[in-house]
Amino acid sequence: MLSHDRLWLTHWHAAAKVLIAMKVLAVDFGARRVGLAVSDPSGRLARPLTTLERHNDRSLVRRICEIVAAEGVGKLVLGDPVNLDGKRGPASRGVRAFAEKLERASGLEPIFVNESLTSREAEQRLRESGIDPRKHPDRVDAVAAQIILQEALDNELEP
Repeated sequence: MLSHDRLWLTHWHAAAKVLIAMKVLAVDFGARRVGLAVSDPSGRLARPLTTLERHNDRSLVRRICEIVAAEGVGKLVLGDPVNLDGKRGPASRGVRAFAEKLERASGLEPIFVNESLTSREAEQRLRESGIDPRKHPDRVDAVAAQIILQEALDNELEP
């Protein structure tokens, strides 16, 4: 292959990566609240987005799909509450059941990330920022989603 052909392919490959770059949305699914975080368009940096109240799955799925559309999300990451012994319990099964509903509605296949201890880490981060997590439980959920998402991005899941 000629050197100018190789150079053109390198530039084309870099341009293609830019074209397929998309945001990733993380979901920290809970019984009462659901934290959301979103990546930057390059899929490198996660930020807390919001926390939604969970009244029922139907309205929650609808709201998340609205956010997916508004944010231009192309991938979903869900925190999977695997037990510390590595086994999946009722909470994990609940997340996976919800993920199936979300996948059917959004058309996006979810990626699961172990979310063990992310809420505690989120509480610690908030305390370090001078925010009392007991007074702002909604922030805990969004920061936990950010932690889940950043872990997924750092482990080089294709954003």
